[in-house]
Formats: sequence, structure tokens, C-alpha cells
Amino acid sequence: MYETILVPVDLADPDTSKPAVARAAAMAQSGEGNVRLIYVRSIMPVTYMEFVPPDFDVQQQNEAEESLAEIAADLPLPEDRVSSVVRLGSIYHEVLDEADKCGADLIVIGSHRPSMSTYLLGSNATTIVRHAKVSVLVVR
Repeated sequence: MYETILVPVDLADPDTSKPAVARAAAMAQSGEGNVRLIYVRSIMPVTYMEFVPPDFDVQQQNEAEESLAEIAADLPLPEDRVSSVVRLGSIYHEVLDEADKCGADLIVIGSHRPSMSTYLLGSNATTIVRHAKVSVLVVR
């Protein structure tokens, strides 16, 4: 049914991402699709860079790639149907850009239960739903 399913993963809050990853894997299994996991690292303010080791960015990138690879390895899909990427920037912008780049025809994203703060400030899931060019499934 879907050829490429993009799943944003929050490595800092895996409980939110697990249901979305599981749903995407099940959908890919039933339709012979592929799953692409994405984690977006935040940009560290320049003012903090003098307080971190010189290889901080490389360490953070490697740790994120390893964590995402572990999640990918646990999916019940053949290795050639699962891929992952770690990007740097704002979450919704990078997710939408990756969806275009990888040719995703569905984005499956986990979401917290709505709270007053998300109604007033919005959330990444909300922004992705509003601006995505493809269908978005929000899994709670």
C-alpha cells in the first residue's frame, strides 16, 4: 500500500515513538513497503560550544546513529527494507525535507496526549500534519 514510510523518532522520549515505529513496521510488512527512521538533533547554541569537547558534535551524531540503528535492527522487516538517518536542525523542517528527499508517501509520527501547552504553542506533530505534502498518521 505505502512504498516508503517515514517515522520520526525521539531518542530522548522513546515511549512516544515506540507505538509509531511498531505501526509503521506493521504497515510496511503487510504492503511490502520500506521504513525510514529519522532522528533530528537540535542545534547547540554557539555560546555553549566553548564548554563542550571539540568532538562533541561527532560524538552526538555517532550516538544518535547507533541508537537509531538499534531500533531499526529490532523491526520485523528485512534489513534492506529499513533505513535510518540522523539530521541536524529544527524537527518539523528536517522531517518534511527528509520526506521529500526519500520519496515518503506516508509519515507515521508519535504524539503526546494534547495538553494546554500544545494547544497554545503547537507541537512538532501538529506542524508536520499541517505542512506535509503526504498523508500523516498520528499515533498516540
